[in-house]
Amino acid sequence: MNVRRAKTAGFCMGVSLALQKLNTALERRAGQSAGAGRICTLGPIIHNPQVLAEYETRGVVCVNDPAQLRQDDVAVIRAHGITRQVEQAVCASGATVVDATCPKVKKAQLSIARATSQGATLLLFGEEDHPEVRGLISYACGPAHVFGNAVELAALPLDPAQPYVLASQTTQDREIFTSIQESLSRALDDLTILSTICDATRERQEEARNIASSVDVMVVVGGRQSGNTRRLADVAALNGIATYHVESAEELEPKNFANKPRVGLTAGASTPKSLIDAAEKWLSSL
Repeated sequence: MNVRRAKTAGFCMGVSLALQKLNTALERRAGQSAGAGRICTLGPIIHNPQVLAEYETRGVVCVNDPAQLRQDDVAVIRAHGITRQVEQAVCASGATVVDATCPKVKKAQLSIARATSQGATLLLFGEEDHPEVRGLISYACGPAHVFGNAVELAALPLDPAQPYVLASQTTQDREIFTSIQESLSRALDDLTILSTICDATRERQEEARNIASSVDVMVVVGGRQSGNTRRLADVAALNGIATYHVESAEELEPKNFANKPRVGLTAGASTPKSLIDAAEKWLSSL
């Protein structure tokens, strides 16, 4: 089996930075006296089940409601960011706050706040129920609409004479966003476009497209809750080849690779190197 592994596979800068901050909080707490407060994350720090399980064994507590925080806790904000309202509640809890929001997400939040400060309507390309999207929407100073595709966008009651701001979840497909941008630019008189898709996302998607065009089958490793991982699988599948999104090598099945000597391997931005290595080893053994 010839395995072509993506160079961009694995942790992105935002994930690495978030985990570094969580590790630092754990190290500092380990040096304190017994009975010190907890290390808590506001929702899952990243979307990878194996990483989350490891931190749980190290004593990290995942809370979804700021009301669960205690004054002696350390509250680590997840890499995806949180809503403005939740952040205010976290700060008011008395807990020590560590902001592990990805810098690209934080930049997108602040850009949306500035661009909509005069009341323009935000049009956000993304997954409505994703935590990053909920956070981005909370920074809009005027009305806001979330759409996941061109069909949902077409259903929105847009007034060409009103001001709009177009932005995206940072991990969305750059090619689709560009198409949407071009369409809205023709339809609306007053449209501000924010470039909020991060470069790491673009590079990973481009490499996935490139690899998928030269192999017989693709494997994408990463959590099923990870939006950027799902989109990598979608990008690969668009090349018309079988694509398998798995969380670990244990989910791979030999029958899916019969008579397919060339396999492409990539992984989401929250997938540890150890899981990618294990998948590559399994594939290479066929």
